[in-house]
Amino acid sequence: MKASRIAAAGAAAGVTVLALSSPALAHVSVQPDGEAAKGGYAVVGFKVPNERDSASTTKVEVTFPTDHPLSSVMPQPVEGWDITVTKSKLDKPLEVHGKKINEAVSTVTWTAKGDGIAPGFFQKFPVSVGTLPEDADELVFKALQTYSNKEVVRWIEVPQEGQDEPDHPAPVLTLSEATGDHHGAAADDKASDGTGSAENASAETAASDTGGTDTTARVLGVVGIVVGAAGVAYGVLAGRRRTTV
Repeated sequence: MKASRIAAAGAAAGVTVLALSSPALAHVSVQPDGEAAKGGYAVVGFKVPNERDSASTTKVEVTFPTDHPLSSVMPQPVEGWDITVTKSKLDKPLEVHGKKINEAVSTVTWTAKGDGIAPGFFQKFPVSVGTLPEDADELVFKALQTYSNKEVVRWIEVPQEGQDEPDHPAPVLTLSEATGDHHGAAADDKASDGTGSAENASAETAASDTGGTDTTARVLGVVGIVVGAAGVAYGVLAGRRRTTV
């Protein structure tokens, strides 16, 4: 009886760890390649997993924040996908590097040329963005995910601090505090002296950084599997020993 309880506990522990790590992997999310510092530029990736067993993801539409419009939005080409960038006029013009900007990107849409994201897979859509606001701690990007069976999943619910995560949370980009030697400042300098664009400078620096969010989720998943398997194996061996005795 004791061995059976240990085996059940081990399996339950594995399932619990997997249950805790899986939701973070299943939702559409956004993460910076390195850091996204206030007042700077960053390369961010929208991670879109396929949550269906019998349909592919064929279209992804991301809405950019209107309360903190971004003067520069440059998607990276993704093989097998068409990209459409839509701009809208701003109620209040932005001033960037001494120039007034009257419109900003409102949506970026990725449409699959072929089958899209198959069940059991995910796709990452990189975008260079800037200048990031200095008066905000995070940016919310609402997203629509369309499947080959015409189903549309709306990732538009804004997570609230102190409350449970909603069923369909919108991707949220957390902004870090600006530092004097941050790549955002370097990008501005590089753009102003004519040696390169701010977006390219940001991309070069961001590429040297490593984000650990995806790695942590994977480690948690593997730990859960190992713990569960160990518990089951222990229970089976203990049962055999009892039977032999």
